Amino acid sequence: MSRFSSAAALETVLHYPVVPVFYHADAAYTKRILQACYAGGLRVFEFTNRGANAFEVFQELVPFVQENCPDMLLGIGTIYTAADAERFIQAGADFVVQPCLTAEVAEVCRQHGTPWLPGTMTISEVYQATQLGAAIVKIFPGNVLGPGFIKSLRGPMPTVPLMVTGGVEPTEDSLREWFTAGVNVVGMGSQLFKNADDTEALSRQIVSLLTFVDTLKK
Repeated sequence: MSRFSSAAALETVLHYPVVPVFYHADAAYTKRILQACYAGGLRVFEFTNRGANAFEVFQELVPFVQENCPDMLLGIGTIYTAADAERFIQAGADFVVQPCLTAEVAEVCRQHGTPWLPGTMTISEVYQATQLGAAIVKIFPGNVLGPGFIKSLRGPMPTVPLMVTGGVEPTEDSLREWFTAGVNVVGMGSQLFKNADDTEALSRQIVSLLTFVDTLKK
């Protein structure tokens, strides 16, 4: 079960608004990446359920994070079913992310008090997500919808916490474009990990990105 209350988890995500989205079948390699992200200042990490042994890797990551990255949230992404949500929460997931929106996953997260971040791509889905208890609403895929969608959404929905995933690049221009449009959090996957084997360089890049994001908050 999660080490954090739902409110504390939400506060952390909004305070550290860059979320790496990562999957690798090798637990040792994933720990290296996770440690590099932590060293760079990230405090939220989304491991995705995209491989045959994703659950086994996740089970190894939970105690590693608790021992080596004690204030980091470790969440699980790419969840479609209530059964998967249940087993990852039981294994220690601090939050649950979906590429889509399903009421059954929302209900499991509600029962456990686990933050739920469903994927949406229409205003109707964003509204439905808020009604079902989403902590943060994910806009996905960002590269299809674009920052213009976020700006349009902010008219009728100015206060819904939004996270965009897909199409976010680890550059100042990309971050400025998305945060200026109105997102609260960005998720970054493959774009962030192009040269991930050099973990020291990855940490330095993350420090630079977080420093820039802080300037956007002021």
